[in-house]
Amino acid sequence: MAAKTSNRFVQSGDVKHLDSPWCRMEELSTQETVGAERLFMVRATMPAGDGHNFHCHPGREEILYVLEGEAEQWVGAENRLLRPGDVAFIPTGLAHATFNNGPRTLRFLAILSPVQVAGPFTIDVFDEEPWRTLRPAVAYPGYTPSKGSG
Repeated sequence: MAAKTSNRFVQSGDVKHLDSPWCRMEELSTQETVGAERLFMVRATMPAGDGHNFHCHPGREEILYVLEGEAEQWVGAENRLLRPGDVAFIPTGLAHATFNNGPRTLRFLAILSPVQVAGPFTIDVFDEEPWRTLRPAVAYPGYTPSKGSG
């Protein structure tokens, strides 16, 4: 699909919603929505008790910005509890994970760059060492981990 290069604003009624096992995502800046070439941004809403297990984005760096709730955020083998206004930077290809251990919904922005790279968007590594030892994965029955084949 061709990029909408003339659209510079995304209003709430135009947002594309995507559901994953761990959160609901709203695509705010993509090639499709605004013609973005370097910045991909989603607003993620993660229910209490859910988490995005260890994964990486080959060829992309990422910034996470917490809007509400609390995130147990892992960047490589380091972790912090992030609250509204806190940011995590994830270098290109580094394994990371986000968990909502709190009683409230977690809402955050995920900004990745560039928009397009060769290969898969996400590769799951939560079932590999050292990640599976660092933090137990949240189980999602029926979910097939992405191993970079698509």
